[in-house]
Amino acid sequence: MLSHPEQYERLRLACPEAAPTAVLAGDPCFDRILAARPLRERFRRALGVRPGQRLVLLNSTWNSESLFGDGGDGGDVVAALLDRVAVEFPVDEYRFAAVLHPNIWHGHGPGQVRSWLDRAGRSGLSLIDPLNGWRQALLAADAVIGDHGSVTFYAAALGTPVLLGAAPLGSLDPDAPISTFMREAPKLDPGTSLVAQIEGLLAGHRPLTGPAEFTTSVPGESAARLRRLFYSMMGAPEPDHPASLKPLPLPDHEPGTVTVPLHVRTCVLGPGEVTVCRRADPRPAADPGRGGELHIALHEDTRDVDHLDLADVVFRDGTPDDPRFGSPAVWTAEVLRRHRNCSVAAYATGPSACVVRVRGEEPLLLSADPGTDAADAPGVDPAAYASALYAWLASYVPDAPAPAERLARVMDAGLRVRTGDRLHRVRIAPLTPPARQDR
Repeated sequence: MLSHPEQYERLRLACPEAAPTAVLAGDPCFDRILAARPLRERFRRALGVRPGQRLVLLNSTWNSESLFGDGGDGGDVVAALLDRVAVEFPVDEYRFAAVLHPNIWHGHGPGQVRSWLDRAGRSGLSLIDPLNGWRQALLAADAVIGDHGSVTFYAAALGTPVLLGAAPLGSLDPDAPISTFMREAPKLDPGTSLVAQIEGLLAGHRPLTGPAEFTTSVPGESAARLRRLFYSMMGAPEPDHPASLKPLPLPDHEPGTVTVPLHVRTCVLGPGEVTVCRRADPRPAADPGRGGELHIALHEDTRDVDHLDLADVVFRDGTPDDPRFGSPAVWTAEVLRRHRNCSVAAYATGPSACVVRVRGEEPLLLSADPGTDAADAPGVDPAAYASALYAWLASYVPDAPAPAERLARVMDAGLRVRTGDRLHRVRIAPLTPPARQDR
């Protein structure tokens, strides 16, 4: 079964006696991907990718020269990448997922793989099902960091920007299209900024023609060609209805919740306007080169429980009627009683709203202004609203009014939160009287 005539020529040279059995059948896997292209935004939402966020997919095939191996140079490529992802990439601007070849899972065992990637998972990395979810993740991706595996080649065939973290040319057929792709595609430079490389890759991307040309010479035809072949081999007539492939299913929602401590750098730009940059950085020391003020925000379900008493903002997400937490108002009051150094507790009740309680104040509802972040397409995790409000109230301003008065003013004017190059307008209002009675 061949997907392109160039494979026939290589087969004929390598094994002439097999050539008469070759059939040009197309690529059913790639045909399913092409058919699902209109569902890209659904796949992105399933992975918790918000508007304006970039999804970077890490992909590895299974041998020692792969990205998950040593990349062919004896280094631990994936470990170095994941450490840098946590340090360099703001969680509100980038989302990461990984597709690992099934042989990696079966060779090492799922428990071992998840153990190796545990910290990365708690920092927001999603591990994609290697059998049923990788095609959808590939369609959802803005960029792929990969190797010589077929998933990386499929990404390039789709026109997705690809950065090669491993390119072992010595182990590939030099005449195969994958070898040409390995020579031409941009390479990961471990000595320079990973953020700069990804942003440069996206800004200057020009799709390579080879992968799209050689993945299949008959796109969309594999179902018809394969069925025709199979029925002819059985000596039976084909059914009357058209041949078709099973559509790609919509994956379960995978939000990629970050539960490691978030080191949040903020800068107050003016009345009610704050930039927020949250990183799952394992190094808590402030970088003076970045400017602004630093605080710690932490999900209540963290395994880094010793950091809860150090956090300035403690947050969680859930439905507002979850009986386990009483209500968002009850939960926020409970968190502030339990963690005496915490200044703000935030309960995200949906993709664009959260209930926030500032110490000493009544609970508030922070929600995206429909004019910017609509409820059905929120641009940022509402926990970032809580960090922006904390930064605004904690900032030093000469002759500033008392905190209660500053809070009243920002409630009247609203809050403007900047993440990267996006501006999110946030409305602040008291909770309804029944919610206040829960305190």
